[in-house]
Amino acid sequence: MKQFVLIVVFSVFVTLLGKSQVQDTTSLNPVTKKKVYSGPRKAAILSAVIPGLGQAYNKKYWKIPIIYAGMGTLGYFFVKNQNDYNYYRNNLIAVNDNDPATLNQTTYSSDQLVTIKTTFRKRRDLSGFGLGLIYVLNIIDANIDAHLKTFDISDNLSLKITPKTDLIALDYNGSVHCGIAVKILFR
Repeated sequence: MKQFVLIVVFSVFVTLLGKSQVQDTTSLNPVTKKKVYSGPRKAAILSAVIPGLGQAYNKKYWKIPIIYAGMGTLGYFFVKNQNDYNYYRNNLIAVNDNDPATLNQTTYSSDQLVTIKTTFRKRRDLSGFGLGLIYVLNIIDANIDAHLKTFDISDNLSLKITPKTDLIALDYNGSVHCGIAVKILFR
């Protein structure tokens, strides 16, 4: 048992010693590190955790109220349609349960209650789908915007179009085939 503890302590000591040596050699050789923008993945993760946080990370603050207005509106309609669905479903159950203690609180018949209940269920589902869509678009927007942070939009961009004429070929019958191609270079 003492040998096992001694081996573990020795291996931890060697590991720590090795790490300190690596740190010492890098400190002797000072290298200026270029700041790397690790944005797309981080922005997407931030937006997935809290919607709008990826846009704040990308410094596109004006998008945050749009995201929350859309999510708040669709969240409101989701809750409202769910409550209406539950109300008409409970009244439909009251009509069809043959219990005189439960009463239909509406003036609608059983068939009308089925139609109304189905309408509110569809609206609720559509609101939930829209809520999920805004959430996913929020993540995609943060990711794409972070990718475009490093995109060069300077006036030094140019386009050069040159024809390519080396597309003459012979096939096994001795026929000559010609072609035309365009080569586009972005600088």
